[in-house]
Amino acid sequence: MRKGLAALFTILFLGTAVGAAEAKRLTDQPLVDAAWLKQNLNNPDLVVIDIRTKDEGGAAEGFAAGHIPGAVFADYNLAGWRTEVAGVPAMLPPQAQIDKLIGSLGIDSNKHVVVIPAGKNSSDFGNATRVYWTFKVLGHDAVSVLDGGYRAWTADASYPVATGAVTPKEATFNGKLRPEILATLTEVETARKQSVPLVDARPNEQYLGKTKSPVVKRFGTIPAAVNIENAKFYDDKAGKFASKDVVAQLLDLAGVKKDGDIVAFCNTGHWASVAWFGISEVYGNKKTTLYDGSMAEWAQDDARPVDRKATP
Repeated sequence: MRKGLAALFTILFLGTAVGAAEAKRLTDQPLVDAAWLKQNLNNPDLVVIDIRTKDEGGAAEGFAAGHIPGAVFADYNLAGWRTEVAGVPAMLPPQAQIDKLIGSLGIDSNKHVVVIPAGKNSSDFGNATRVYWTFKVLGHDAVSVLDGGYRAWTADASYPVATGAVTPKEATFNGKLRPEILATLTEVETARKQSVPLVDARPNEQYLGKTKSPVVKRFGTIPAAVNIENAKFYDDKAGKFASKDVVAQLLDLAGVKKDGDIVAFCNTGHWASVAWFGISEVYGNKKTTLYDGSMAEWAQDDARPVDRKATP
């Protein structure tokens, strides 16, 4: 699944990234709880990123009104975590661009990063899993997500909340691309021909072709894909990500072999990051990749097949 990358990365990643020393990992767990974060909050090797958007009670005003002490702010929708590339929306930005964003948050290659979403539902938790995946694809393994997000932090009235704006001290971040967790269009086409499981993480109505996102040209899904909705990976009521056992059950129910190659996709690689995080990081199948272009790219060309299961 690694063929045909050179041309894509010439476009996506301008220049040659310099690999830096591996960061000091404060934990190897993809998810940390509020108690762990509170205990480690003053560690100089830790950077906490609050990515809440306006719709989630965040944005600059929401962050200033209340945030985890020491956190820096980088709105998921506005900071530049994703951008249009070659006519495809919400893609991983060119390397120089994403490295600059990460460095501007005070993150160098020696910092452990904890990402803070709102934690209200699976879709906003997907903001965090997408940012987490971004660090991973840039070769930065020292990253975790606060399980339950800001919601989990504020659930304990004894946990401190800071106010006001924060100006981070800029650092230099040099990512080192890890293509083995990023699936390209060419690789997805190959995977489909080789019967590699394709997991569509969109809501079932979009998978069936009853509805579609405005950024996707045609109704339906990639032929032979199975549907595991992103919402199944996150308990909205409890504010908790699915356990390893639950992820295993989801794969079993979908008929997906748990230890083989798997490609996760959605409309733009956002909901797919929830599935990728669950399968790769929580369950532990490191053969899982994320198709960044997803249906927004796949459905652009009418020559590529789309399976519309619902009756028009």
